[in-house]
Amino acid sequence: MSSRESYSFTSESVSEGHPDKLCDRISDAVLDALIAEEPEARVACETFATTNRVLIGGEIKLSSAERLADCMGRVEGIARECIRDIGYEQEKFHHETVEVTNLLHSQSNHIGQGVDASGDKPEGAGDQGIMFGYACTETEALMPAPILFAHAVLRRLAEARKSGAEPTLLPDAKSQLTVRYEKGVPVAVDSIVLSHQHCDETQTQTDIRAIVEPYIREVLPDGWLHDDTVWHVNPTGIFVIGGPDGDAGLTGRKIIVDTYGGAAPHGGGAFSGKDPTKVDRSAAYAARYLAKNVVAAGLATRCTLQLSYAIGVAEPLSLYVNTHDTGAADEEAIEVALRRVMDLTPRGIRTHLGLNRPIYQRTAAYGHFGRAPDADGGFSWEKTDLAEAIAAAV
Repeated sequence: MSSRESYSFTSESVSEGHPDKLCDRISDAVLDALIAEEPEARVACETFATTNRVLIGGEIKLSSAERLADCMGRVEGIARECIRDIGYEQEKFHHETVEVTNLLHSQSNHIGQGVDASGDKPEGAGDQGIMFGYACTETEALMPAPILFAHAVLRRLAEARKSGAEPTLLPDAKSQLTVRYEKGVPVAVDSIVLSHQHCDETQTQTDIRAIVEPYIREVLPDGWLHDDTVWHVNPTGIFVIGGPDGDAGLTGRKIIVDTYGGAAPHGGGAFSGKDPTKVDRSAAYAARYLAKNVVAAGLATRCTLQLSYAIGVAEPLSLYVNTHDTGAADEEAIEVALRRVMDLTPRGIRTHLGLNRPIYQRTAAYGHFGRAPDADGGFSWEKTDLAEAIAAAV
């Protein structure tokens, strides 16, 4: 995010019915099913969707061939249930008639041996890579405002669609907000872009705006929409052909939507379909958790945190903190404190955040960050329960 005091910043979101998000949902639903069967399951599940077709592939590992065979037999039903719940009942993409192909297979032993603990060797990271976490004080969720409210718009419209309140809306949608900042504080939405699939070709852009505008006004802060806000609703005109019939989808293609909307760096690794031994996911969650707790502790108003790992190696190679000149403590002191208060090995992260649970399908749309923690352990990385310990350690 800019260090200037007055500027505009834009982020986008996509709905649960967007082709890429549908694929993320299926991949995470398969992951949840396997972790529910066996908490230590290894999963790397990818999904591809296009007209009348869903293809699922990747690597999985369970403790017995019998359990593996049972789970493999449930994959098609899992995919169809995801498609049904999202709302696809179109002629060329329907949960009952879409062709589902399952190409999942056993995990490579060469990958497994790097991760597995053995003898004196602790459990290692599932891959090399860099992961970033970010938090800021511009919203109560300690998230950047543009991405938080871009998600909120689409989530509210999905609720209206699925409740039956707006029967002409269909699952595929995208939002984009340009938020104006004054003295570093978000104060207004200067432009909004919304493209929403609908079922009636006679509906005009004006008709769709009349449907969606009340919901958008409901979720945005009072006063953010003003007389000069520029609206682009379904700017290409008719949007009836959508979802995987209109554009192919693939797991992991919305990594900026999933995280901070471009307001913070991204290490490049996608999340969905990956079990928590894979630090692309678990360490990114840990990085958000630590950054959020640094801000919640009053040690900074903005915090970017980077972790790095090597495949098969337990301890992170590096931990870097940047408080963007907003810190109330030395950044090196914060780095030392964070290593002291949390075990950042893959096993330590999974234990601290309780990640070996079927909590991932719910993350597949509307962001992995900025969500309220669930009672069953979902979004545990959004807690601020480490703030006091971090402040004391610093």
